[in-house]
Amino acid sequence: MPQNELDPKHLETLDRDLGRLSTLETATSYTSRPVIGLGVGLLFMVFAALLAAMVFGQANNTLVVVIAAAFGAYMALNIGANDVANNMGPAVGANALTMGGAIAIAIVFESAGALLAGGDVVSTIAKGIIAPESLGTSGTFITAMMAALLASAIWVNLATWIGAPVSTTHSVVGGVMGAGIAAAGFGAVSWDQMGAIAASWVISPVLGGVVAAGFLWFIKSNIIYTEDKIASARRWVPVLVGIMGGAFATYLAVKGLKRIVSIDLGDALLIGAVSGVVIWLVMIPVIRKQSEGLENRNKSLKVLFGIPLIVSAALLSFAHGANDVANAVGPLAAIVQASTTGDFTHAFGIPLWVMVIGALGISFGLFLFGPKLIRMVGNQITKLNPMRAYCVALSAAITVIVASWLGLPVSSTHIAVGGVFGVGFFREWDAERRMRKAKAVIPGAKRLPPEERRRRKLVRRSHFMTIIAAWIITVPAAALLSAGLFAVINGVMSAG
Repeated sequence: MPQNELDPKHLETLDRDLGRLSTLETATSYTSRPVIGLGVGLLFMVFAALLAAMVFGQANNTLVVVIAAAFGAYMALNIGANDVANNMGPAVGANALTMGGAIAIAIVFESAGALLAGGDVVSTIAKGIIAPESLGTSGTFITAMMAALLASAIWVNLATWIGAPVSTTHSVVGGVMGAGIAAAGFGAVSWDQMGAIAASWVISPVLGGVVAAGFLWFIKSNIIYTEDKIASARRWVPVLVGIMGGAFATYLAVKGLKRIVSIDLGDALLIGAVSGVVIWLVMIPVIRKQSEGLENRNKSLKVLFGIPLIVSAALLSFAHGANDVANAVGPLAAIVQASTTGDFTHAFGIPLWVMVIGALGISFGLFLFGPKLIRMVGNQITKLNPMRAYCVALSAAITVIVASWLGLPVSSTHIAVGGVFGVGFFREWDAERRMRKAKAVIPGAKRLPPEERRRRKLVRRSHFMTIIAAWIITVPAAALLSAGLFAVINGVMSAG
């Protein structure tokens, strides 16, 4: 080998060149990822359209159903990209799950929830927002549902792009309302129902935040701020896990198993209470064994909350799949019903092939586009650890139960993100309270200047304002978009 090839300068040059190639490959991979995602998403929409064509063959309105299936697939992709982040974000942000592990668990349990417990009979128009008879003919109804489906999907897509977790339920509601107004005027809308939904914009996040903050206060008071943290954890962590188990048993009984068995709220609460006691008793020896040899510091406590947090993420995904898949395929199922029977004024079920589109679409959307919102919810609003993430997950289950008891229409997205905000704002308040207490003990201590106090805020105000603004405009934005699309689709169909 020639001597100059062994010259260290040549080797350094080779290292730099290899480094540039490595950087170029990384950049190419990063920039090609969205393109690959878009390509796979488009292929899935084509698959959904072909599946609808195979099911309907040469029947009347086959083309309408095929187009609607593609729209439903697009909506399902966006629900996976946006909505599922609320279940997985806290666990990922707390490092209880890796991004890959979270996506795998969510895909399995979202699909299981949708296919096993989803698809119960729903009303002809989403949550009774408009009176179906006001639309006149089945053709007008189909056009309205297509506009609502496409408008809500576009809005959720836009919200995901700007990094705002929004309610897909409210997006569908806004889409149906806008199309209904465009088709039959303002009198077609059930304004009482819309008022209840508007109230839920405030009730959902506030209730979720208060419940999450309350449990974090309990954990801090009874475990973190005690002298012997491990002894306190052995006493209270089994109780907390039992409460979580009972809450999720009730939550699944009320919201997730309606297709398998009908359970009223009283029976669901009894199931939850029994489950909670059993889990509490089982967890006592488990936590005692897990806590052996742990140091008496906060970092050690994180180990004890890891498994409950993973289980809660899986259960939230199952319940979400069982309930929210209808947001993607409910309007599609309504179009199928109206196209095949001409009936659009009675309740309808969701066919299995339509449910498959919803389940697969949510899974693909999560895998391809979900990490962005998972990072937003888990890391970028406020810093989460397993204890704080536990409070958010438990808050989601309890708040839905309370809302069901009160008969309030709430958004799982608003509850989960409200729980994250509640945890963050509580930590700010608690840190300020402890600082004031410390200054009372140390005479002459100076108060921090306003700039430094703003810098130490534990909740990012920019994300807070962006998300709140997106929540407020979701229904009107989806409604305006849907009304415009109704006019376009109606014009195209009339011309055809």
